Amino acid sequence: MPKHPTPKKKTNKVTSKQRYGSFKTKVLRRLENTVNLVTCPNCGAKALSHTVCHECGQYRGRQVIDKQKEIEKITKIKA
Repeated sequence: MPKHPTPKKKTNKVTSKQRYGSFKTKVLRRLENTVNLVTCPNCGAKALSHTVCHECGQYRGRQVIDKQKEIEKITKIKA
């Protein structure tokens, strides 16, 4: 049965945090390039391309989701 290598010295917290921090930034950079964010022509909010804007509810110049209706549903509470 082979022996597993054991660390000769203790690794300090800074070294391990730097290692995992660099991994995190590398992953975030890769994801940043894959996700396509575009500005909505109606409200100017950032949204995914080829999807409905979550702020105004429009897609390609058409009103797809009625945001006013959703606001009325939330504000009216029947007691």
